[in-house]
Amino acid sequence: MKQEKHKKSLLGRLQRTPHWKKEEFTEIEYEPTSVKELLTEMKDISELIIDLAYSALLFNSTEIAEEVKFLEVRMDKMNYDIRIMAMMAARTKEDAEQLSGILQIAQAAEKISNTAGDIILLMELKPKGLLPRILKDADEQLFRIVVSANSQACAKMIGSLKIESETGMRVIAIRRKNCWIYNPQSDNTIQSKDTLIVKGTNEGYNDLNEFLLGKQEVLD
Repeated sequence: MKQEKHKKSLLGRLQRTPHWKKEEFTEIEYEPTSVKELLTEMKDISELIIDLAYSALLFNSTEIAEEVKFLEVRMDKMNYDIRIMAMMAARTKEDAEQLSGILQIAQAAEKISNTAGDIILLMELKPKGLLPRILKDADEQLFRIVVSANSQACAKMIGSLKIESETGMRVIAIRRKNCWIYNPQSDNTIQSKDTLIVKGTNEGYNDLNEFLLGKQEVLD
């Protein structure tokens, strides 16, 4: 239960950017939990962290970069928990063979988070103009949209707006004043002056941008 609460505090919740260095130097304590919960959270983080890393680099956002570093540390600790659980659970050679697959999945997820950390290091090189040119040729791109007070999206949940099904765009983060919502869920609401970081095609972006700017009343 304690693990589940921590998971909810990371994704889909309004939060200030965490202090990742404090988390990094916190003593690791093994907390019994289910492998399913750990792998689910690792999957969620691995799906999100690369997009956040590119967003940090593209928009030169130190806040998003801090979140990436925090999630990278979090992933390391979950991988540690899974290794401990595997060693405690293995009683026979057959047990060890079955658990090896779980360890490989966890290791792959951690490699993804480490790659995101490497992307963040590029911010020190300040490659202005380089990343936008590279991403321009990608099938899916990252965009930033500020919600107008005139938009019909204000005070409505993401799920009810059917943003992804109508435009193909996925909202990966919301900036609200000095706080962030990473990996917003269908029950998260959109408010006036929110800054949305979205991922998708140019066509989808144009439709969503017109809607969030209040220039069209519905998504179609």
